[in-house]
Amino acid sequence: MFINFHSRGGPVCHFGRKLTMALALCISQTCRIRSYNSAMPSGVEEIINHKIQIPMQKGKINVKTENIFPIIKKFLYSEHEIFLRELISNAVDATQKLKTLASIGKFTGELGDLTIEVKVNKKRKTISVKDKGVGMNAEEVDKYINQIAFSSAEEFISQFKTKSEAEMNAIIGHFGLGFYSSFMVSDKVEIHTKTYQTEGDTQPVLWECDGSPDYTMDESKKKDRGTEIILHIANDSKDYLEEYKILEILKKYCKFLPVPIRFGSEKTWEKVPGEKDEKGNDKEVEVEKPRIINNTDPLWKKKPVDLKDEDYKSFYRELYPYTFEEPLFHIHLNVDYPFNLTGILYFPKVKKTLEIQKNKIQLYCNQVFVTDSVEGIVPEFLTLLHGVLDSPDIPLNVSRSYLQNDPNVKKISNHITKKVADKLESIFKENRTDFEAKWDDIKVFIEYGIISEPDFFERAKKFCLFKNSEGKYFTFEEYEKKIRDTQKDKNGNLIYLYSSNADEQFSFIDAVKDRGYDVLLLDGIIDTHFVNTLEQKFEKSRFTRIDSNTVDKLIEKADALPSKLNEDQQKSLKEMMEKQIDKEKFTVLIESLSEKEAPLLITQDEFMRRMKDMSALGGGYGFMGTMPEKYNLVVNSNHPKIGRLLLEPDGGKQAETIRQLFDLAMLAQNLLKGKDLAEFIKRNIEII
Repeated sequence: MFINFHSRGGPVCHFGRKLTMALALCISQTCRIRSYNSAMPSGVEEIINHKIQIPMQKGKINVKTENIFPIIKKFLYSEHEIFLRELISNAVDATQKLKTLASIGKFTGELGDLTIEVKVNKKRKTISVKDKGVGMNAEEVDKYINQIAFSSAEEFISQFKTKSEAEMNAIIGHFGLGFYSSFMVSDKVEIHTKTYQTEGDTQPVLWECDGSPDYTMDESKKKDRGTEIILHIANDSKDYLEEYKILEILKKYCKFLPVPIRFGSEKTWEKVPGEKDEKGNDKEVEVEKPRIINNTDPLWKKKPVDLKDEDYKSFYRELYPYTFEEPLFHIHLNVDYPFNLTGILYFPKVKKTLEIQKNKIQLYCNQVFVTDSVEGIVPEFLTLLHGVLDSPDIPLNVSRSYLQNDPNVKKISNHITKKVADKLESIFKENRTDFEAKWDDIKVFIEYGIISEPDFFERAKKFCLFKNSEGKYFTFEEYEKKIRDTQKDKNGNLIYLYSSNADEQFSFIDAVKDRGYDVLLLDGIIDTHFVNTLEQKFEKSRFTRIDSNTVDKLIEKADALPSKLNEDQQKSLKEMMEKQIDKEKFTVLIESLSEKEAPLLITQDEFMRRMKDMSALGGGYGFMGTMPEKYNLVVNSNHPKIGRLLLEPDGGKQAETIRQLFDLAMLAQNLLKGKDLAEFIKRNIEII
């Protein structure tokens, strides 16, 4: 590619987000105007206050663009709708700049109504964005719309050739989208602009480009200060002429911008002061008002000391109008060193099912919406939170893969993790009763953090809680002290016994508690992953579900009890059982247990069950999910009924007894269902 400039040179500066996307125009529109000063007749000098006439000007440059535009489009325009965000962001910048000039005395005129107006004319196929900001004169149009942008386009292309995709994203971060993103949806663009300045070159300017290598620049008829961009929408983008579409984009990207944005009007009902209707209620009339899209002073920009709890709840409803549950609590972030970050994060009630989060953290850059896909930008477990984050240190127009490696983003991520841990610890210390009451709603969030963020564990171990089958809560340290004298096995390992369903596993809980052991209730969707993590963190400790083995073997204290059956009897008993069960699903084990234990028990190996559970949740054990369910059928050789069973003749009575005992064991594990359950009920009615 080559670009042939025919005007005065000069150093190319970094020009920021709102000017840089001339790259796209360079490639697709390739228009260029001569410098305003270079058009002056030789020897003519203008007095600074003299009215300057802008002669009609045209220009052309030579640009080779083979196969370049598709590449640029791929990297810069994942969503064409961003053109509107960029145009309005430029309008906001121009307005904010004028307000700043006024505050320091550089502009002494009337600011007036600074509302930015967006209009759609479906008949003319145009979209316009109009501001009352600083505006531009002819020289500034030449400088900012042409010279800098085109030089940067050439620089971009030269850098693009040798870069990887990751490096490309970094380059794009410097160039941004800006004004020229409008050509992605337009076949002609007009700029009508008039500078705020009252001296020098103050004539309004009309700049036009129709997508060819030609441009025109002339004097505009614009009377008031500011800039109006008019887009003539291309046929393949005519859906942007629909009012609902523009309204949707404005609400997505612009709902918290600091300058009012008007788009059309809307009808509302208002009370008439001092008037009542026929029923004695306040009289209301329908009125049509300008539709203002945005809240110019969002809550996160205010000081926490000036806000009440109701203010935070109200703002939550503004963020998520279709959510009816209130958040549990919030964190107000306000950091100005070593990076700038403001925002409010809410702790929602996290569902046990880990359902897809429709309410996500919204990421802003100077109140401009960037994305709500913050995975990789903040730690994964924080994506369960709701709220907003706003930072000028987050690049606006780069991909998520680049953001993940941005040093400022990493600092912000670490800071947010720290603030979340601080908040949770303070609530725990200041009001433990309230913290315990909220535990079932926040446990998934905290456990997820412990699983996914090693550094978070060091903070969370102070306030993460265990809940036992009696509904009592313990910190890790408190629970270790509770069970260390009773729940160590013969090898000195501390055994944490747990249930995943208190109702379905009630008989097992009851049997374990009869031995003086305590049972944790770990019934969350990620608790299988959670116990895996804790086993790696806790020294000489193991977690065992109460139905994974017989009570005596859950915590092995000494050698097994002697069996009342000899080897031949045990062999005969095993063969007898295998005739009555599905050997593909059940493995028969003859064990010498206490006479108080059930004659038959069904258990499932802790490791195999845990791997299958993790596979079901996507824990990297996909092959386990395809394996059939396997159980152990434990036969208590010391139970009196088992002894009598051997004395029964091999026939109907023996088979009926085994079937009854087996079904009872299945029922205890909640495995007896369907036809088998119906037959069991029928059989027991007959026995009664």
